[in-house]
Amino acid sequence: MQPQDSWASGDAYEPYVGRWSRLVARPFLAWLALPPGGQWLDVGCGTGALSATILHHAAPSLVKGIDRSAEYSAFAQARIHDARAQFGVGDAQALPVESGSYDAVVSGLMLNFVVQPGQAMAEMARAAKAGGMVAAYVWDYAAKMQLMRHFWNAAAALDPAAQALDEGRRFPLCQPAPLTQLFQDAGLTAVEVRPIDVATDFQDFDDYWSPFLGGQGPAPSYVNSLSEERRAVLRERIRAALPFALDGSIPLVARAWAVRGVRA
Repeated sequence: MQPQDSWASGDAYEPYVGRWSRLVARPFLAWLALPPGGQWLDVGCGTGALSATILHHAAPSLVKGIDRSAEYSAFAQARIHDARAQFGVGDAQALPVESGSYDAVVSGLMLNFVVQPGQAMAEMARAAKAGGMVAAYVWDYAAKMQLMRHFWNAAAALDPAAQALDEGRRFPLCQPAPLTQLFQDAGLTAVEVRPIDVATDFQDFDDYWSPFLGGQGPAPSYVNSLSEERRAVLRERIRAALPFALDGSIPLVARAWAVRGVRA
């Protein structure tokens, strides 16, 4: 079984991952602690979660978001009404920007999805000014991204073929040592990695399960490939494993690994 990830509907992506990406973006930007007035490039901007947070919290003079999905780029453009923001379509592995143009080049939840992450990192480093910051964050799929772990553990127990789709297996990059190596191989200096944990509390099971029906990303794409009967079996197996609170809510934690470096 080959992964068939879909990235087209911003409305479906937002409740699935976009809302949690915003929670990571705030401490991520606080960690970068860059001065106001800078020009930022958001690579793989998706629906604009990180770009919007930069605009709200980092006082930039410009934020340019680039994503390979025309639908996501258009979604971000339609939702973010700020004269400092620009959005366009482009490949992270061949960025349509001039070299040495940005004070900060950042990416949220993108690096593991490109075919050649090393090439994407080289492009991100190229786009940064000398002394500029290059930084990213990715989910800790293999361990503490709990909403995904509950899903894939249940899916693999019912269907061993689902293990090949599990982001924890597919993306060994999403760990401190490989991320450090990736940034160092791009010629970046002062490379650091740190975890960022955020609460991903769901109001009830429907709040948890419904986003998996939206078809955006590996897990929802897998759900869409199932028959109605198999989907129902998976749903109930996940429901039985989740840690419900007394009020019916589901308190979970999501860990992201954040990494930063400086262009020499």
